[in-house]
Amino acid sequence: MPSYYVENFGCRATQADGAALERQFEERGLTRADAPKQASVVIINSCTVTAAADQDARAAIRRVRRQNPEAQIVVTGCYAQRAPEEVAALPGVSFVVGNSHKHQLAEITLRAETATTSFIPIHSLTPDRERPIYVSDIFAHTELIAAPVFDAANERTRPNLKVQDGCDNRCSFCVIPYVRGQSRSLRRREIIREVKTLVDAGYREVVISGINLGRWGRDLAVGSQLSAFSDDQRLESLIRDVLAETGLEKLRISSVEPMDWSDELISLMASSPRIAKHAHVPMQSGSDAVLRRMHRKYRPWHYREKIEKIRDAMPEAAIGADVMVGFPGETEDEFEETRRMIEDLPFTYLHVFTYSARPGTPAAEMANQVPVRVARERNGVLRELAAKKKLHFMRSFVGMTVDAITLSADGRESTEALTDNYLKLRLRGRHESNHWVHARVEDVRDGTLLGSVSDEPVIDDVTLEIRAEFSAD
Repeated sequence: MPSYYVENFGCRATQADGAALERQFEERGLTRADAPKQASVVIINSCTVTAAADQDARAAIRRVRRQNPEAQIVVTGCYAQRAPEEVAALPGVSFVVGNSHKHQLAEITLRAETATTSFIPIHSLTPDRERPIYVSDIFAHTELIAAPVFDAANERTRPNLKVQDGCDNRCSFCVIPYVRGQSRSLRRREIIREVKTLVDAGYREVVISGINLGRWGRDLAVGSQLSAFSDDQRLESLIRDVLAETGLEKLRISSVEPMDWSDELISLMASSPRIAKHAHVPMQSGSDAVLRRMHRKYRPWHYREKIEKIRDAMPEAAIGADVMVGFPGETEDEFEETRRMIEDLPFTYLHVFTYSARPGTPAAEMANQVPVRVARERNGVLRELAAKKKLHFMRSFVGMTVDAITLSADGRESTEALTDNYLKLRLRGRHESNHWVHARVEDVRDGTLLGSVSDEPVIDDVTLEIRAEFSAD
């Protein structure tokens, strides 16, 4: 029986796309191989957010071709959308299917497998039948493919559901709008159906994500055929509906842009025990001048106000941010503004990125590109600062009881877990995965909380109330 393997690179949205691709092949009767070298079709689901991401995809293509020369190699994703001819020219590539045609990928691949010599690819950019390219204008693309995706093979407890794709912002450094298109939302009824299916399958936490999650629903609020939907097509209304219409025990919200952290969203997260106390708020820079060159839609004082509101409402919450160093023209003084802002604000973790010029973006053409050596030094400074802040936050929980979901047993002596507020926890003893427990934190070691399950009941009153409410379903 033909088999397939999907290898994903990049962000959660790409991983969610990969899960949807797996659905396509399974619905057509193919089985999932355990590794690329065992598959008859290997899909490289690429990222292109940095030059390193492109290199990773090329390295994967070379590896698959070496290990499995008989396999069809299909390259899809953001790199395929951005530079299809470049990808198609790589040895071993059978098809290039951009994000514009990703929803048809299995159909395209399998149709080609069974086609006669008269097969001609539809919408191909090239007449080359050996390596057809399926890429069209991403801004005319309206399909949104989504399926739950899991963090890792040994952590099948926290499915991630992509509910939004694309972005209408035009940050000067970002290539993502050009490879994912305009903002598009998964319709409310489909989201509720997916979450209910996951709850019925026994999952206790679901993460909702998107390329620009805070813009969920804005595209649905246009047109005349929306009578079945809420008048308020905003993320807050979706969250309320998920809590009201499903028995989900814990909802985790992934990254939301600063301007979309409304007072209502902060209040909703703070007041509901069914929403994880975890806020990821992209920052990029603490310098007003740099933010303006980035074409970001907020100023440093706006950002500071949002973070302080989140901390005031949820003192125990994890608060994280994306920060970029080495943006074109970033001076020492501008970098120092960022460093001071990070030092002042109550962050518990950071994702620090070194700027990478992306072809076709305005920033790539800007003068005064920062030397790589300087950018890497600044990256190190912020990573060191972030590590200190994270350690301080983690130590504040020693001696306290926290809620955590068990992930997987780490040998016989301990079990990996993740706290409600996004901290890694190692529990003493072996515990069944996918259960919320109360854990007493005893120590911090190597970036992980150490603790043991407390004597308090695992199922709290909120969980009992939820289960009773939805037992009939």
